[in-house]
Amino acid sequence: MTVALRALLRAPGVLLTRPRVQLLGLIVLVALVAAACAAAGTSPDASSAVGASPGASVSAHPSPEPTPLLPASPGADPISLAAWIFTPVFQALFILLAALYSVTGDIGIAIVVLTLIIRALVIPLFRRQTVSQRRMQLLAPEIKELQRRYKGDRTKISAETMALYKERGVNPAAGCLPLVLQFMLLIPMYSVIRDGLTNYDPSAMLSVFGHEIVPLHCSNIVNGVVDKSLPCINSHVWWLANLDVSKAQVLFPLPVIGGLSILALISGLLQLVQSRMVAPPPSSSADSQANIQRQTMMIFPLISIVYGGFLPAGLFLYWIVSTLFSIIQQYLIVGFGSLFPLFGRTPSFALNHKPRFPVAVPAPVAMGPGGRAADSPRGTPVDRAAAAAATVRPRERGRQGRRGRRR
Repeated sequence: MTVALRALLRAPGVLLTRPRVQLLGLIVLVALVAAACAAAGTSPDASSAVGASPGASVSAHPSPEPTPLLPASPGADPISLAAWIFTPVFQALFILLAALYSVTGDIGIAIVVLTLIIRALVIPLFRRQTVSQRRMQLLAPEIKELQRRYKGDRTKISAETMALYKERGVNPAAGCLPLVLQFMLLIPMYSVIRDGLTNYDPSAMLSVFGHEIVPLHCSNIVNGVVDKSLPCINSHVWWLANLDVSKAQVLFPLPVIGGLSILALISGLLQLVQSRMVAPPPSSSADSQANIQRQTMMIFPLISIVYGGFLPAGLFLYWIVSTLFSIIQQYLIVGFGSLFPLFGRTPSFALNHKPRFPVAVPAPVAMGPGGRAADSPRGTPVDRAAAAAATVRPRERGRQGRRGRRR
């Protein structure tokens, strides 16, 4: 399968560059995890309707009877196995959400509080990501000097750049873990909102090893009779105009994307602000890697607007609160960053603004004899190049130079 995929990507007419191939791989990975999480909160009987014949009439195959929400069981196929692996994550988030719902009585407030708890727990990871991004931006002039000095030797540039990162204590991969964690939490949250808030009996997901963790009083029980057509948890939020957060919010329908969601629009704009704050400053070079990274960070937040027509509104509520938390955290570390100028103007309050916890240019990790880094006896790459240039004796030419060599 890998060989066939490579052959397809290299075929004539398939214009897929390396970044696009990486993006395609990320989309496939997210799709697989989403499928696993979607199956994590379903019962075995719920999948029996998938094998129905597409040409059968509605009367011959009526809608299946609603089933309780049950943990996934390991199966032979990869999707079922992944669903079983992700079930503890799904169950932990759902138990915490149900507990907050029992206390607050409002599912919207419960989602907001759950988001704040999650983001508070991962503050160190996202702080490390923000600091690492800022340090790499501060080292950009030295990296450009290395690229100029070793122009044409990509291997040398890569080796010296990694040596510079090591000597300054910067880990380029420090920002990967928070991004992976963000996806790992976003997809189970989607399953919790889509499956947990729409099921009439999710009590099985609230028990661990046969012990009930959270006693949930369902709103679909009338006179001791359970109405299976209604969900157990009331998913309507009064302070959002009685919006049902378990379904997609569509302000008006649109082709292809399904419709426009106000929550999705707010989420996309906030992600745009967050991305601009930590984006590298604009460069005058048209083919600069910083400009490409900046454009990519500007485009991806707007993609969430497309999802608004079919993703549940509760997921965007989670996304909005999480993004606001990130903006505040980034503001304390990098200030406004590269947010301004906006439309060619910089407000007065952003001029000469200093963040609460600024990031300085990283110095060498440890200094040894002679003012050199302890883990690199020859100093930084720029220092090594300067020292090498100073020790090279210029070659004399002309008549006097020849006489001096003969003497």
